[in-house]
Amino acid sequence: MSITKLLVANRGEIALRVFRACRALGIATVAVVAPDDKGSLHARSADETVEIASYLFSEEHIRAAKQTGADAIHPGYGFLAENADFAEAVGAAELVWVGPPPEALRAGGDKLEAKRIATEAGVPVVPTGEPEELGLPLIVKAAAGGGGRGMRVVRAAGELEEALAAARREAKAAFGDDRLFCERYVERPRHVEIQVLADSHGDVRSLGERDCSIQRRHQKVLEESPSPAVDESLRAALGEAGVAFARAIGYEGAGTAEFMLDGRERSSSRASTSCRRKCALPRASRSTRVANRAATRSRCACTRRIHARSSRRRAASSACVSQTASASTPASKKATRSASPTTR
Repeated sequence: MSITKLLVANRGEIALRVFRACRALGIATVAVVAPDDKGSLHARSADETVEIASYLFSEEHIRAAKQTGADAIHPGYGFLAENADFAEAVGAAELVWVGPPPEALRAGGDKLEAKRIATEAGVPVVPTGEPEELGLPLIVKAAAGGGGRGMRVVRAAGELEEALAAARREAKAAFGDDRLFCERYVERPRHVEIQVLADSHGDVRSLGERDCSIQRRHQKVLEESPSPAVDESLRAALGEAGVAFARAIGYEGAGTAEFMLDGRERSSSRASTSCRRKCALPRASRSTRVANRAATRSRCACTRRIHARSSRRRAASSACVSQTASASTPASKKATRSASPTTR
């Protein structure tokens, strides 16, 4: 089915990127906007704009698509992008879901299921099991969700009970799912992500890696590509593992396979088993030059505007300095300089 009009169920940077790609492909666009977000840039950048009650209400996005005659919905990242129920609802409404199939979202979003699939696909994973089997230190993790929520490191046996209780409370509040599991804790690991791109015909490609090791409270602070800890052989191995995992869960679209490198043994990699849409895709686009033409043209135009503004500012600054210097120079020195222009 060809797409003639597409609604982006998101806002901000990702909505703008999708709108630019659609414009280059001749596809009409629809933006959705919450009541307190009407002045945002994405609301002014689409061909049509529809007000919705909340970005988190899936039925509102489907209503807006039907109202405007859109035949496809792109979820962007965050919000509802990893919600398998939303993907199914879009299909049930006879709209095209521009993203991974619901089955892939469920498999990739459940860490326990993802670990099982990764193991069967031959992808190395961090060992999990009962605390007595793993030993200390270990880490308690929520089976659902992400973003560092529902995680607790246990270094002493006396900490385990409280860590389990706290992680379960946080997971339930954040994801509505209090399932937990224990995993061997890797001290000072490198967090390396592989960007993958997959189509609906089973062709999956690796677009290289990002190093996301600089974190605070399990939240990434800085990303670097390529990773300084990855050589060519390890890069190839990580790429193969990321592709194998994405293919095993039936992933489609742009996604990220996450890995941990043992800080003491850089050749030792273990998948943290998730394949998700992430906000880091623009960095992958820049580092691999896999980007849409409209975004490239926009970036070039933006660069030209920046250079033009910088030139004007430099000229204005020079003029200001020159005027200030002229105003502060004594009259006798001005006369001397006029009489002897080559003498300092």
